[in-house]
Amino acid sequence: MSLKKQYLKSKARCKVTFRLPKAAAPEAKTVHIVGDFNDWSTVKTPMRHLKNGEFSCVVDLAPGRDYQFRYLIDQTVWENDWDADRYVQSDYGDCENSVVTV
Repeated sequence: MSLKKQYLKSKARCKVTFRLPKAAAPEAKTVHIVGDFNDWSTVKTPMRHLKNGEFSCVVDLAPGRDYQFRYLIDQTVWENDWDADRYVQSDYGDCENSVVTV
């Protein structure tokens, strides 16, 4: 539901669509996806606010590995992906990170 993977035959890449449902952030103004694929930047990868209240973005990832990530809502609240492939303990703080495997 919230993670869609599209493997490209012409390139060694996988387009991953990340979606944060409205229920996860009903009052959110902004959401950024933050992960090891963007050096854990809290500003590099903003998500688009859709008319149905969800947030979405597409990230090109190299296949054959796991990527850890989380969603940052309004620069204050962290949320995991409800449909992540799995979760791992974060090296920072007392929380888990979402993992997508491509």
